[in-house]
Amino acid sequence: MSNHQQSDIRLGVIGLGNIAQQHIDNITSGAVKNCVVTALCSRNNTGQADTLNATHFSRYQDLIDSDLIDAVLIATPTLSHFEIAQYALQKNRHVMLEKPIGLSSWEGEELLRLAPNQVKFALMLNQRTDPTFKKMKEIVESGILGDVQRTHWTMTNWFRPDIYFQVSDWRATWKGEGGGLLVNQCIHNLDIFQWVCGVPSQITAFCEFGKYHGIEVEDEVTAYLRYPSKATGVFIGSTGEAPGVNRFDVIGDQGSIHFENGKLTQKLNDQSVAEFCANTDEMFGMPRVTETDISTTESVNQHAIIMNNFIDAIVDDIPLIAPAQDGLASLDIANGMLQSTWTKQAIDLPLDRQRYQTLLAEKAAQSSLRVKSNAEAKVDMSASYR
Repeated sequence: MSNHQQSDIRLGVIGLGNIAQQHIDNITSGAVKNCVVTALCSRNNTGQADTLNATHFSRYQDLIDSDLIDAVLIATPTLSHFEIAQYALQKNRHVMLEKPIGLSSWEGEELLRLAPNQVKFALMLNQRTDPTFKKMKEIVESGILGDVQRTHWTMTNWFRPDIYFQVSDWRATWKGEGGGLLVNQCIHNLDIFQWVCGVPSQITAFCEFGKYHGIEVEDEVTAYLRYPSKATGVFIGSTGEAPGVNRFDVIGDQGSIHFENGKLTQKLNDQSVAEFCANTDEMFGMPRVTETDISTTESVNQHAIIMNNFIDAIVDDIPLIAPAQDGLASLDIANGMLQSTWTKQAIDLPLDRQRYQTLLAEKAAQSSLRVKSNAEAKVDMSASYR
């Protein structure tokens, strides 16, 4: 018999890859409270169920249909997110879904349509708990920077060697993942980018496909963004650079914030740039600026915070930090960048999700999963986070 408390939420974990193990470790270590793993589903890893005193299922339908669980964590390859989440939601199960919400925002929209009101449907958008990004969001929303004029994120330290793709049959294929860099690594960055700076109204992007790896999907992107406010932005991502760059800037009329190498700097002007520009008689003048290091040294267990919030939402009906609906914006942006590249056109947002789905389906029809390499990959999950 299990020794868990009667009030614990009983969790079924579907998919037992690297990220699922991290979530299970958080639960068994006590980093996630009021939750116990009671069921597992995988094609072959049956031994772990004995270790956890849980029941193993080889079919996700059987796990979801069982009376052993209250909620499920879906941590399978992206191509099965839609199918499994759909089944769980239709069975009134609370769902925590690993990112992204689907191969496309059209899939995500369909899932949200299916979600019953009383069911908690969350997405693992863990970087929303990062103290630095939370601080950046608070600063932008406070208005201290004035109207945002320009945004910029160069995120090229997502380097991935060939073996990362070789040991998986689904990664970096249109059929299995719906893309590469944008929908896998950078989906967190795109979520934070729009969370802090807002959703752009238009995207023009230039993706490079298989530039650094033997893959069919994008491994580099440069995108130009326009916002409804007339602000502009640039997003650059790559899995082919080492050591790469991670620099995030938000520039406003009265100041700016700059994140790079773990350091967050705030620059505040003594007056509005627009006012100074219009009124100064100094030909080469500039507003005076006060620069402050506002870096945070606080370290948090991001995945555990999101899981604890999910459990608390089920038990006490508190708001979710990352409701599944919030996963649509970043996927719209990623999908828009791919569509812009394919069509060589600027793409307006809100995205025509049905149109994009049609284009993706055409790519997937020509795509196939790769033959998995038998190479033994050394896995240090802590090295995968940026």
